Amino acid sequence: MSAAPVFFDLQVNGYAGVDFNRDGITPDDVHRACERLEADGVEGCLVAVITDAVDAMCRRLSAVAAMRVRDPLATRIIAGFHIEGPFLNPGDGYRGAHPRDAITRANPDAMQRLLEAASGLTKVVTLAPEQDPGFAVTRQLARDGIIVSAGHSDASVEVLEAAVDAGVSMFTHVGNGCPMLLHRHDNIVQRALSLADRLRVSFIADGAHVPFTALRNYLRLVPLERCAIVTDCIAPAGLGPGRYTLGRWDIVVGDDMVPRSPDGSHFVGSGVTMQQSAKNLIERLKLPEEAVRRLTYDNPKAFLKSH
Repeated sequence: MSAAPVFFDLQVNGYAGVDFNRDGITPDDVHRACERLEADGVEGCLVAVITDAVDAMCRRLSAVAAMRVRDPLATRIIAGFHIEGPFLNPGDGYRGAHPRDAITRANPDAMQRLLEAASGLTKVVTLAPEQDPGFAVTRQLARDGIIVSAGHSDASVEVLEAAVDAGVSMFTHVGNGCPMLLHRHDNIVQRALSLADRLRVSFIADGAHVPFTALRNYLRLVPLERCAIVTDCIAPAGLGPGRYTLGRWDIVVGDDMVPRSPDGSHFVGSGVTMQQSAKNLIERLKLPEEAVRRLTYDNPKAFLKSH
């Protein structure tokens, strides 16, 4: 890109060897991750805390929130939290890297505990609409001005439409959080894209989570102002191949920088940076720099400001 780019990432599970989803991270860990994010052009991000027992999720949210407020760099870089789970579809493929035993139906009391642990910093919550009876949690979050994003979901189009009416306004990393093999037409990707006039959507631009050919098609279909690129990155982002963690997962990341489950059945977050994502959009999709800036900076920030 012609000038030093800046990025805003709505989904960061970890960075530079730091896993935000493990107990025991230190203020130095948080500071180091933020230093590397800033050095790699990330002006701001949402720390993503993923499915575990609600007590564990609360503990991690509370710890990062407390360390953030005491560190000026972390306060500047970490704009808030993206809570991804535990109210997700437990089916194989749909839950992705989220542990089945911790996935549960949406519950307003559990949601309130998570919000309180995050100290008012929750900006996005990803849930499966079919896991939210009566859309009670969706309505609760929407009333509080928090973005409710569908994801890790196999909601029917009727349920998805009703969820949008109740307050869902986004879909998390379209093309992921679903099985590798789907019905060729009636699947959650097609259902989400069919509502692109009502939903903002995020994509991972590493070429693995969504092949570049498919990503090009999706970006042609969805109005540009309704799209954002996220990394969904975990600890290897900003470093390289090696052994890392994401919550309960112990992961070996190879030279392709794609974290996979031990059996290879699904991805476990990504190892891509926003810098590499932008480079992919320019070199592989041939997008103009202005469009790339909108996808990787302007639009993610605008999504948050609209709530």
